[in-house]
Amino acid sequence: MPSHNRPRMNRRGILLGGSAMLVPALMGGCAAPPRLAPVPREATRRATVLGIPNERFYYLTDGEAISAEFLAAGQRQLARGGVRPGGPLPAVNFLAISGGGENGAFGAGLLSGWSETGRRPVFDLVTGVSTGALTAPFAYLGPEYDPQLRSVYTDITIDDVAISRGLITGALADALADTTPLFATISRFLDEKMLAALADAYDSGRLLLVGSTNLDAQVPVVWNIGAIAKSGHPGALDLIRKVLLASAAIPGAFPPVMIDVMVDGQPHQEMHVDGGAFAQAFLYPPAVGALRTERMARGQRVREITAWVIRNARLDPEWAAVQRRTFGVAGRAISTMIYTSGVNDVLRLYLRTQADGVTFRLAFIGSDFNEELRAPFDQAFMRALFAYGLAQGRAGGGWVNRPPFFEAPSA
Repeated sequence: MPSHNRPRMNRRGILLGGSAMLVPALMGGCAAPPRLAPVPREATRRATVLGIPNERFYYLTDGEAISAEFLAAGQRQLARGGVRPGGPLPAVNFLAISGGGENGAFGAGLLSGWSETGRRPVFDLVTGVSTGALTAPFAYLGPEYDPQLRSVYTDITIDDVAISRGLITGALADALADTTPLFATISRFLDEKMLAALADAYDSGRLLLVGSTNLDAQVPVVWNIGAIAKSGHPGALDLIRKVLLASAAIPGAFPPVMIDVMVDGQPHQEMHVDGGAFAQAFLYPPAVGALRTERMARGQRVREITAWVIRNARLDPEWAAVQRRTFGVAGRAISTMIYTSGVNDVLRLYLRTQADGVTFRLAFIGSDFNEELRAPFDQAFMRALFAYGLAQGRAGGGWVNRPPFFEAPSA
């Protein structure tokens, strides 16, 4: 079959489509894996993990609290930089890293190549979802952590990520695979030294935010990783590791991560999965942008912001010959919804930044990359994609100032 007619393997679509069809058929009368009581609906916002007031935010409803966190970070940054009242305000750089599974190798390569040019900025805000959450701490800490970032995406294999449970066992459990290996991989890189570096970066007025999805409450959660690291809480390191695991927990394929919380002195558990269930990339909620535009309308000074968005995926549709079978149709439909969601996230971020007077820059996997993903976490594929991103980074990043959908058609 010619390569342009060969359907690309989409791990999310295949696994989610298969599990969606298989699980209902097998679950009747089978007991679910045990868990502590979920947080009651009315107590969702009172639940706390470590007891740190700003350990996390509910993206849709905590706009005021997130805005306060942004303002406090800016004040810390200006104080550390010795900026006097009325003095020039330094420009800031935001970075959003999307989900994309194995495609995270693209963003890792791009960042590493960009570092080699000497023009990669220090990011004042880094956000990550799914594979982007695994990349985000390294991007946040800067080029010093590029070797570790490269290793994460070029040295690991499926054995470092998951153990298959088989279809029957997986369907009767909470996922088709066991991600104990991935938690061990995260823990190997995210150690006490890295925790201290995250805390210091937070002290300097920079933010690292990672998204997960609380399935019980059906809400997106933004974890304030720097604040957790800075807290000094004995459970901080373990929580950050769990958050990164949760953000990458593809529902049905990987197990949800159970987060122990306290509500009014009583223990409960929250079920967290891939942040991509809500959004594949994010920067800041509308409330933060509204505060900025309000200040501009009043003639007050605001800082120049550049928002860099790495989409660990293509933007053009990936054609495939779909088999006329239940799993083929379901898997392709789910992968199409995931693709559309990612495209919509790019459009949302672009429109948000334009409304807020923020400079927009986007990088993504181009249609010129044609390596096939032949198996989950195929090392040859990931190394080829890392090299592709590396070359793009060395050439300046391939950044565009608007999504290609906004380009005027040629005459």
